[in-house]
Amino acid sequence: MLNVECFPLPPMNLTRLPHDPAALADFYQEALEHLGAVCERSWFDRLQLVAEDRAARLWNDTGALHETELHFPAPDTTAPRDAAREVFPGCPLTFRLAGMLLPENLPLERAVFAAGERSRQPSADVAEKLWRAQWPGGERWRLECDFTPAHHFSLLALVRCEIQAIDQHWSLHRLALSLPGGERDEPLAAALDFAQIAPESAQPVAWPAGDPARCRHLLNAALKEELSEELGSIRRRQENYLRRELDRVDDYFEGYAAELKQRAARSHSDATKIKANERLAAANAEHARRQQDQIQRHEIRVLPRFDVLLLLAETAWETKVTVQHHGKSATRPARFVPRARRWFLAGD
Repeated sequence: MLNVECFPLPPMNLTRLPHDPAALADFYQEALEHLGAVCERSWFDRLQLVAEDRAARLWNDTGALHETELHFPAPDTTAPRDAAREVFPGCPLTFRLAGMLLPENLPLERAVFAAGERSRQPSADVAEKLWRAQWPGGERWRLECDFTPAHHFSLLALVRCEIQAIDQHWSLHRLALSLPGGERDEPLAAALDFAQIAPESAQPVAWPAGDPARCRHLLNAALKEELSEELGSIRRRQENYLRRELDRVDDYFEGYAAELKQRAARSHSDATKIKANERLAAANAEHARRQQDQIQRHEIRVLPRFDVLLLLAETAWETKVTVQHHGKSATRPARFVPRARRWFLAGD
């Protein structure tokens, strides 16, 4: 469940970083020092450390004093690995360290985009042109009042996703959703690395009230859409494996049932027929159990973990627009977002 201001830990698919021992050594040193350890780079691929309490829990659950030297070998090294002292691709120490750096409750952070040249008020001609491109078919269009400065809000999330199937899959996604409707804003997610955050807003920001249930619903829907293509291929592969296993189970028990029936038909003893029927009933029950077991073994489990939640405000312009369509006129409050060059209607 989500709290009002904090979200307990339990898309743009970001590319996986290559294994870089030097970058990992820097990460380990900064992370362990942040947790309270004393570290020193004894060589370019080695890190000596003394850890206690929180930092030492990376190696022991009690937090007892721990002294060691970490080695960051090249990825093509073929020597046997020591998971307690070596950092290699898929090393369990890296996963544990990353988990220790995450807070127990994930805060909902806030930021404001810096207003730039692209944030200026649009002209009436440009506003109408973009409106008609977004909603074609209107007969007449006019602004009922001048533009007034406002803010448009987006919810951004960084999500680590684990898909448990016959093969496990890990991916990292960046989701950007326009509020309040929750439409995906992929250009914003892609351009976030180059965004400029204002140290303070030029005008007060009327931040929307927190609605944890609504945010959770929007993020789940967006993540489901983001993973649809990947899950489709995984599901087809799982179904093929499942059909093969079910056919194997069916062939075995169908053959066994046919053999029991033949034995009962050849026998003239009532006791033998009763025993054959009991075995047949037990075989049918075991057949159903084996089928259900295979279905459970081939289930697909999706485990998302939210690492960052950010509520982003950016410059927008509010007005009222009257549109005539099929002889009927309607006036609605609307909000124009210069960065996206897109209109949003009130309530969407």
